[in-house]
Amino acid sequence: MFQDLTSATRKLVASLGNARQRRATGLFTAEGTKCIADTINNFECRMLLATHAWLKEHAALIPRNTCVIKATNADLERMTQLTTATDAIAVYSLPEPPKPADASKQLVLALDRVQDPGNLGTIIRVADWFGIKQVVCSPETADAYSPKVIQATMGAIARVRPLYMPLTEYIAINHGNGVFGTFLDGQNIYETNLSPTGIIIMGNEGRGISDEVAKMVNRRLLIPSYPPGQPTSESLNVATATAITLSEFRRRQIL
Repeated sequence: MFQDLTSATRKLVASLGNARQRRATGLFTAEGTKCIADTINNFECRMLLATHAWLKEHAALIPRNTCVIKATNADLERMTQLTTATDAIAVYSLPEPPKPADASKQLVLALDRVQDPGNLGTIIRVADWFGIKQVVCSPETADAYSPKVIQATMGAIARVRPLYMPLTEYIAINHGNGVFGTFLDGQNIYETNLSPTGIIIMGNEGRGISDEVAKMVNRRLLIPSYPPGQPTSESLNVATATAITLSEFRRRQIL
């Protein structure tokens, strides 16, 4: 049985593009068929808003007892947070924050003030690909549950749960493990011993790793440009650098 869309519900869903509203309501959204299919069984679905045609075509995707609300394309355009409106929006409860992972038993990715939602979503997707189960984010890092981040994760948010806390605190409780960071004056990553456990820190898009966190890094790494010494771009995009770094760590484990 479908419910009709009310003005209050439409305003609520539209407001979830704002981080303060997400925190206040404990809700976030996922938009589009693929994103919903990848996430709907991994979060508590509070409501699903979609066109009649979408609901008819994707009935098997909808869990039992889900609150389903019929909406027109015009309604969805008023609620979407994306550039182009989709045919369906799922509203989920924000999950409980995970416990800090033990970096002595696994690789943990830490993000220091990564602020672009597209970068953050791509990094979470990359982490999922390389088997990273937890991404620790500094409080200044973009909100992992913003619509743009959720879209960019391509469903990886269902398997990689972010934890927000000061990185200095997280590193302090894992101080006995390797703390890796990427720097322009670091050691060539391809010529350095890399461990299968520890913390890998990636910094802000323009400013890199903050001074207070950099002081706690005991393994400074460099992703070298090619050929050596030739003028090139000033730096790599943080999501690209994360993919290269995680790939090299995992490569060492399977050699």
